Amino acid sequence: MKKAVFPGSFDPITLGHYDIIKRGVSLFDEVIVAIGINADKKYMFTLEDRKKFIEDAFKDEPKVRVITYEGLTINLCKKEEAQFILRGLRNPADFEFEKAIAHTNRKLSQIETVFLLTASKTSYISSTIVRDVIRNGGDYTVLVPDTVVVKK
Repeated sequence: MKKAVFPGSFDPITLGHYDIIKRGVSLFDEVIVAIGINADKKYMFTLEDRKKFIEDAFKDEPKVRVITYEGLTINLCKKEEAQFILRGLRNPADFEFEKAIAHTNRKLSQIETVFLLTASKTSYISSTIVRDVIRNGGDYTVLVPDTVVVKK
């Protein structure tokens, strides 16, 4: 069984993340969306909300499982018996950052990183941009799955 872990903070999940997960499902028997917990980071959405947004977006896709974790992604992969880390690339800066992490992960383990280019229609979207749109009262709904709801 080919399993991939798609790690991130997903604060919130964007249409870019959604696209990568959907495409990952066609490549792997299971895609584990792993929400990392970082105590030093300030999140806009609670961990429970972020998990629910993703679970609801993929409620009809049995090959997607959503979990939370702390620590190194490679340790999670070993625990879940996942052979791959799935990552999306939007631009050259993403590639340089992700390349360094992928090399480190491969040096520390036998886990391969698989990169998918984001679709051109979502390549400009980041969670940071979505949070900024939300903070400033913009229409964030065109940037995220419809399961993402801001509580007023």
